[in-house]
Formats: sequence, structure tokens, C-alpha cells
Amino acid sequence: MRKILKGFIFVVIFSFIFTYMFSVRVEAQSQSEEEQILETMHSISSHTLFGYVKELASEKYKGRLTGTEGFNMAAEWVISNFKRWGLQPAGNKGSYLQAFKNPYTLILDGDEAYLHIPLKRGDEILKHYILEKDFIPGSTSDTGEVTAEVIYVGYGITAPELGYDDYKGVNVKGKIVMMEREVPVSTKNEEEFKKWRPYSFHQYKVKNAKAHGAAGMLYIYHITNPNCVFIKDFILTYINKSIVEDLFKGLKYKHKEVVERIKKRKKTFSFSTGKIMTIKNRTEHHPEGVAYNVLGMIEGTDPVLKNEVVVVSAHLDHVGMDPYLVPGANDNASGDAVVLGVAEALSKSPIKPRRTVVFALFGAEEQGVKGSEYFVKSPPDALKGKKIVACFNSDGVGRGNKIFAIAGKNYPELFKKIKNANDKYVHRVINANFFNNIARPRLDAAHFMWAGIPTLSFSTYGIPLGFDNYHKSSDKPEYITPEIMEDLAQILYLTLLEM
Repeated sequence: MRKILKGFIFVVIFSFIFTYMFSVRVEAQSQSEEEQILETMHSISSHTLFGYVKELASEKYKGRLTGTEGFNMAAEWVISNFKRWGLQPAGNKGSYLQAFKNPYTLILDGDEAYLHIPLKRGDEILKHYILEKDFIPGSTSDTGEVTAEVIYVGYGITAPELGYDDYKGVNVKGKIVMMEREVPVSTKNEEEFKKWRPYSFHQYKVKNAKAHGAAGMLYIYHITNPNCVFIKDFILTYINKSIVEDLFKGLKYKHKEVVERIKKRKKTFSFSTGKIMTIKNRTEHHPEGVAYNVLGMIEGTDPVLKNEVVVVSAHLDHVGMDPYLVPGANDNASGDAVVLGVAEALSKSPIKPRRTVVFALFGAEEQGVKGSEYFVKSPPDALKGKKIVACFNSDGVGRGNKIFAIAGKNYPELFKKIKNANDKYVHRVINANFFNNIARPRLDAAHFMWAGIPTLSFSTYGIPLGFDNYHKSSDKPEYITPEIMEDLAQILYLTLLEM
């Protein structure tokens, strides 16, 4: 009996020791796994990401306007990295590309805008405005020149069902119309805005001006903007407040007062400024343009979950030349750098995600958010049979010390994963909002959300630049904050593995 008791005690002690050693081993393995993840996370370097920004913002890509050779060269550079890191092609026909039609227009040298100031005895002097500082040629303007009287037409809207027509009571045939962007109601009032939404698109405003017989258009929207429509024999120029002030000088009302009056009363207030202007643009239209989305993939390790796809995206394109180089360092080489940083880290990570991850660099975002729209509506061959379950988009993430997650409050569970990764390892300030997504699409995230896909779109903020460089030639690498890109890329890498 004593021998049996001793044997029993030995078995119990051995089992306890074995269980303890096994648990220690499992814990050690778990710790080792975390260490591997953190080691890979720290391989994401701000120096490397900044190098990607400098590459994509360099002069050889000529501003990466979709359809141009500059964009195509940038796409090939991205693909070379995807291949180097062993990412699988996620486009059509076994390639990294998804092609779609996309006309584009080049802005050439020789653009002008000047005001005719009458003097006594029929003489006049010409006030010439400075390219980019005062005006920017329309990125979808036809080539040509028009000299004519300037007619202010509010928001350029004709909406009979709303009892609103900015062209009522004014004759704009052969004239130059000047108008505001957007509509006279706010997106905060969702139900009212939905009625006005079709009239908020740039394309509508230009078409409506042409339909009323205008020969040219001054758009009070001082950026380089290829998100519009090309119309034969129609001259489009974007202007800033200096030109607006000159055109309102000597009138009964100031520009700001007129805009507030229209918004408050929802009534039109159009009139001739009595001023003559000349706008001259030199452009080259390419209706045969072809755009590309650049797509790489890391397939998930779980036999079931690998059919669920998480998209990590940014737009590769920018606005091209205005005719100066618009480098697009923050918008959106910074977002591209973050996507590339995450792709490289995940490709080299010893721990792989269970779900499939697609790295998408979209074309034609600046031309109407067309690349992401095409991707969502017509999934590439490589994603047939798979379901997109989430998207993390980055747009303008290269400057500042804080991170903002657009639609974070729409998708709290998704945002919680981002916040957990940040709170545990990175410690950046991250804020979020609720995004109603009812306006015209301005982000690639919009089309994912409209398709019912939980989506967060990241931007950064917190270090004022002191001047506006949005869609300007001053959007250069020297204004980038590399560390914020590193932190966002690290957070996304951790989140993908946690998912």
C-alpha cells in the first residue's frame, strides 16, 4: 500500500511539474510571438517612409496625374516594390493592375488672366494676375482665350423643383460667369442637403454654364482641380479672393455679404459686375486616357478567413502640372508611403494575418474618386469569391502630430482595434468623428462606405503650416513630418495582425 501511495505521489508531482513546464513553455512561446511582432513593427522606419514620399513627389513623375506617363511610371515603381517583398498580384489577368478608362487634360505654359481697367478717352490698362498665386487654369479647360464681361451667378444652379435659378434675370451668352463652389445649404441639415446634392458637383456647374451660353467661367475655388468635365470651346479658370475683390470693387455689396444673403434667404442674387476680363488657357485633352489601380496581396493563413479581405489603401495619383509641378507630397505620397510601409512589414513578418490583406493604391482619386469606385463595383479577378470586410484608407497623413480617423464613430468596433494598438504600443493622440458621407465623394473611403464596408480614413493634423499648400506646387517633401507616418503604419500593422 505504501508503494502504491509513493507511486501515486510521484505521478502527481510529475504531472504538476510537466504541467508547469508546459505552461511556462507556452507562455514563453506567446512572449516570443509578441517580441517577433514588435521587432517587425519597429522595422517600420520614418526614414524609409520619407524616402518613399521623396521618390513619389520627385519631378520625374510630373505630379502623377492619372493617365499620364508620370503616373504609369509611379505605378511601375510601386509594383517593383510589391515584387521585391513577395506580394501576390491582386489585379486582373494575374497582374498587379486593374485598368479602366479615364480621360485627362494637360495644362501647358502660356496661361493668363487679366482685368481690363477703363481710362478716359477709351483707353485702358491691363491688370495681370499671377499664375498660381491669383489664378490656376482649369485642369479640364479647353485651350483658348475669351475676353468678356463678368457676370456673377451665385452658385451657378438651375433647380426648378427647388424654386431656384441663379441664371434667372441675367444674360450670360458669350460672357464669363463667376460662381461659388458647393451649394447654399450645409451637409449638417441632411434632409435639405440631399435635395441640393446633385447641384454641388463641379461637373454640373460647368455644364450648366455652357448650357446657358457662357463662353468662360471663373470658379471661386483656388486649387488645381482635375475633378471636373472637359467641354469643347469652354474656358475654365480657378481664382482666389484677390481677383474676386477686384471684380466686386466699386459695387454696392461686398462678396461676403452677397454669399451670406444667398445662404440665408435661399434666393438667387445674380448681376453683372460691369468688369471685363480676359482668361487664356493652353491645354491638351486626351479622351483616350487609361487609368490603373495598383493592387498587391498577402493571402490569409486561415483556410476559412482567408476569403475575407481587409483593404489597406491610399490614392497614388495627384493633380499633375498647373503648369508648375504639383508634387503631392502630403496629398498623397504620404498615404502611399504608409501603405508601402505596412506592406513591407507584413511581408517580412514571421506572424501572418489570418485574413487576406490587399494593398490598394488607387488611380483617379483626384479626378472624381474613380479608382476606388471601380474597384468596389468591379472587383479584380484576384478577389473573385472573396468578401471585403474592412478598409483602412490613408489620405494626407504626412504632416502633424495627431491622427484623425474619419468615420471612427460610425464603426466603433473597428476604431477600437486601432485605439487598442495605439494605446498599448505607440501612444499618439487619435481622434475620430461620425461621417455622414452624403456629400459628393472626396475620399476613396466614400465608395467603400456606400457599399456597406466598415471603413476608416486617416488624416493627420496638429502642426500648422502657415500657408495653404493644398493642390499647390508648394506641397513638397520638406513640409512632411516623417514620424507621424511611421506611427500610423505601425498602428495599422498591429491592427491587421490583431484582426
